[in-house]
This record gives sequence, C-alpha cells and structure tokens, in this order.
Amino acid sequence: MDLNGSNRATRGWTFIVLALLVAVYAPTVYWLWGRWTMSVWHHAHGLLIPPVVAYFCWLELRDLRGRPVDASAWGFAFLIPALLMHVLDTGLGTQLLSAISIVLAAPGLSLLLLGVERTKAIAFPLAFLAFMLPIPLAVTARLHLMLRHIAANTTATLLPLAGVPVFQEQTYLHLANGTLHVADACSGFSTLYASIAVAFLTAYACKSWRRRLIVLAAAIPIAIAANIVRMVLLGVLCYYQGFSVLETWMHPASGMLTFVIALPLIFWLGRPEGHEHAKHQRVGAA
Repeated sequence: MDLNGSNRATRGWTFIVLALLVAVYAPTVYWLWGRWTMSVWHHAHGLLIPPVVAYFCWLELRDLRGRPVDASAWGFAFLIPALLMHVLDTGLGTQLLSAISIVLAAPGLSLLLLGVERTKAIAFPLAFLAFMLPIPLAVTARLHLMLRHIAANTTATLLPLAGVPVFQEQTYLHLANGTLHVADACSGFSTLYASIAVAFLTAYACKSWRRRLIVLAAAIPIAIAANIVRMVLLGVLCYYQGFSVLETWMHPASGMLTFVIALPLIFWLGRPEGHEHAKHQRVGAA
C-alpha cells in the first residue's frame, strides 16, 4: 500500500473540502468576527477560541503523524445535519444557527478527513469550539438579571467601606453626585463566559482530577468577584473624580480588568502541584 500517495490524496481532498466550506461559511465567520470585536462587554474571548483550538489540535495530532487515515462514514452523521442547519439559517437569517452548524460540522469533517483515531485525540478541542458562540441576551436574560443584582448588592455593601455613601435601588446605586446603573453590560456575564471557557481549557491541561475539579468549581465565583471589584472601583472613581470618568478610557479598561483578575487566577489554580511540578522540571532539564 502506498501510504505516501494515500496521504497526498487525503491532503488534496482536505484542501478542496475546506476551500468550499470557507466559501460557504464566509458570511457566518464575518458575523462572528463582528460579534467578537463589538466591545469588551460582548463575547470578546470568542476571538481567541479558534486559534486555541487549532493549537491544541496540532498538539494532539503531532504524535499521530505517519499513521494511516481510518476515515469513517459516521462523519456524515455530523456533517449532513450541520449543512442542513446552515441551509435553514440562510432563510431565517439569524447567523447563529449557521455558527452552531460550524461546531457541529467540525467532528464530522474530522471523521471523514482525519479518521476515528485522530478525531478521538482532538475530541475536546473540537468540542471547545462551542465557546466561540455568542449567546443571545434573550437566552441569558434571567442570568444577566441575577448577576446584576449580585453585583449591585455587593457593591452597595462594599462602597461605604471605601468612604463612599450609597443608596441602592434595585440595580441602581445612587451616590452623592450621581447614579451608577448596573446594566446588562456591567453584569459580568462576558467575564463569566470567558472564565468558564478558560476553566475547561485549564482543566483539560491538568493531569490531576483534584486540580480539574478545583478549577471548574472556582471559575464562577472568581468571575463574579472580579466584576464586583470592577464595580467598586468604578463607584469610587465616580464619587471622587466625577461621573465623567465613564466617558473615558477608564470605563472599557475596567472591563479588561475583570479578565486580568479572573483568568490568571484560574490558570494559577490549574498549575502542576507537588511531585507533578517536580516531574515537569526534571523532564524539562532532561
């Protein structure tokens, strides 16, 4: 059997199929790009998901180089529904259904072009693609409201400790010189979504089940706490510097601050521990 010829043919078909899919999904990718780059408050982490998935797929597949491709027709069980979903969305015009179909099509293409063994190896990275999808506010409205109340209640409790008198009315924080509204964009949902995504990725990289559970359990409280820190800082700035600070770079920068706080903490919780860390050091030294 000519493995080299087979591999060249596979690469050729892969290029053709991927080129066609790029043309079909170009409008959807453009829509996703618009959602990811809209602002720091709207699924900005989605921009990083595809390159991260590509990197982890490469990492998992590099040990399988040279092995024959055991292509499976089960790929059509994913690919056909994905394409039907895309066709349906061309009529509905939501773009979200088409974006979901990309996630569904990925394992189908992998089974058809890379085979069963390789698809099993990259199963998690392919599933991780789901985190690139923007979630409509209509789906998460109740969660947004709950997060807004948590942020408002806790901020109203902490601001007096910083010398800022405050009167809370639902999700409105009335200061002496103005009112700070905890709106949907300030709920911390974007940080929460990104933190959960990073937690799953970190847990996947962990060797210890204990570490995995710690990382997954800590992601939500860390994200909520990071947003509360942001709200308290904004409250202090608004009180001492005036509400005009909300029109400056400080407002979007405060949104970035939540990621700066939450994501490194999650990575830190997933660090190698004890003998595992020492083992990594010995391997590196070797």
